[in-house]
Amino acid sequence: MKDDSGIANANIPASKGALVVIGAGAGLGAAAACRFGREGHPVGLIARDAERLEQLAARLTTELPPTITAPATATADVTDADALSAALGALRERLGPPEVVLFSPRPSLEWIKPVLDTGPQDVANALALSVVAATAAVRTVTADMCRRGRGTLLFTTGGAAVEPHRDRAVSGIAYAAESAYVRMLHDALGDAGVYAAQLTVVGPIGPGARHEPDAVADELWQLHTRRDQPLLVLR
Repeated sequence: MKDDSGIANANIPASKGALVVIGAGAGLGAAAACRFGREGHPVGLIARDAERLEQLAARLTTELPPTITAPATATADVTDADALSAALGALRERLGPPEVVLFSPRPSLEWIKPVLDTGPQDVANALALSVVAATAAVRTVTADMCRRGRGTLLFTTGGAAVEPHRDRAVSGIAYAAESAYVRMLHDALGDAGVYAAQLTVVGPIGPGARHEPDAVADELWQLHTRRDQPLLVLR
């Protein structure tokens, strides 16, 4: 059943909406796309490098269930708020309003320096990626989620969010700010049926590393389905 706006009412069962990965890469982003895709969610991918994005989409096409269409892609520098909003809008046109948004861009290693070597621009760059871009994404997608009465906003950070280190200053600064933002989203959106949560991963992610991408992706799935906490830390 739909209301006058054409949006399905929240208390009426509906088909699963899309997962959109912002900052999609070959590691955790790909693993999350596969995990949610196996559960019936169409997949949308946003990243800056168009060539790598298409390669990732081609790979996922072979790994997703045959009942799921090939991933939709949109290219954007996520620190450009207008470009990110346009990319999300393009995926909305193809996939419908997203049910789950995973915000998981990776910072540039060039910004990560000891605290006494860290300058204003390093901090500004990190905040633009981890916080300003996050707010742009949230402002773009939450109207649909609140109108429908359901949705999930997932954010990933590295361990500096909970264990800041003087040699990796901008990670600690930006991730702490992102953590505060996610916690406020969790508190503000819950009554509207929208769940916001952060997954913080302490230590490396990768094949054979402390955290396997598939295992971390499963934790994201569990957060989405359990909807019971604003923060999960994997050590």
